[in-house]
Amino acid sequence: MEISTLEWAVTIAVTCAVLLFDVIVIARHPHEPSFKECAVALTVYIGAAVLFGAWIWFDHGHDMGIQFYTGWLTEYSLSIDNLFVFIILMAALRVPREYQQEALMVGIILALVFRGIFIALGYQLINNFSWVFYLFGAFLVYTAYTLVKSYRAHEDEHPEENRVVKFAQSHLNVGEEYHGLKLWYRQNGARFVSPMLIVIIALGTTDLLFALDSIPAIFGITQEPYLVFTANVFALMGLRQLYFLLGGLLKRLVYLSLGLAFILAFIGVKLVLHALHENEVPFINGGDHVSVPDISSLLSLAVIIVTLVVTGVASIVASRRMTDDEIEERTI
Repeated sequence: MEISTLEWAVTIAVTCAVLLFDVIVIARHPHEPSFKECAVALTVYIGAAVLFGAWIWFDHGHDMGIQFYTGWLTEYSLSIDNLFVFIILMAALRVPREYQQEALMVGIILALVFRGIFIALGYQLINNFSWVFYLFGAFLVYTAYTLVKSYRAHEDEHPEENRVVKFAQSHLNVGEEYHGLKLWYRQNGARFVSPMLIVIIALGTTDLLFALDSIPAIFGITQEPYLVFTANVFALMGLRQLYFLLGGLLKRLVYLSLGLAFILAFIGVKLVLHALHENEVPFINGGDHVSVPDISSLLSLAVIIVTLVVTGVASIVASRRMTDDEIEERTI
């Protein structure tokens, strides 16, 4: 797939323009967005992703189009999982509703930055070391295992209690008042760090951890850096609106972690098969390629769509039979 410098430049420029527009609008009018505002914005972002995929399909071939849609759906489902953690963070750190939109915007920008860095590193690794697919595949299978294990044990997540956040809270003079994105303020002659800084640190470390899962997953679907980048951009755009639009409804996706575990395990197996097919490791088959089945992009797309649909329907049916306390326990 040949992507011109102009296409890269336009893509990055549009991404930056959209983010800048959001930052300016939110900074001027911090508020909790209405249902209509969220629905319109989310429709625009999803519509843009579908149209972009159609352009890839017709301009760069149907296989590239399928790879984009598969990558976008995978990254979008993983990003929705991010929202659960964001909900926990906002509640635990008592972020006022009118400032949550600003915090989420910062979280999304940090996620784009971290994923951009990991995409560049991942691309260099797979281009120079074919054996890295073994590592990516094993990591995704292990991640899937930990998701299932956490679900079965009903382990609670407390991302606001990670070591980096605790260190910042104990070494900085953190005040109790939020002042939007203003990170420092003075009160009675003393200088305080706004609790928003702690929120940003918590979001940043969370984004970093999620990027570790996200990037190997997308490289298991496509090795085209342009598709990897754009799939991540479209997956992250609209998350802020989805957060407010769905709110507590997200918690009713009680089987999402199991669905994501299956998707990650499937992609992990696909990566290992790809690594065997391209094998150059001397202690495996004498360094020769191994004849194994190759999972097509179309099959990957079908598996991911079916998994998400089954997960969603099963979650809705199961959540109707659960109490609110049981739903809370299952989703955090």
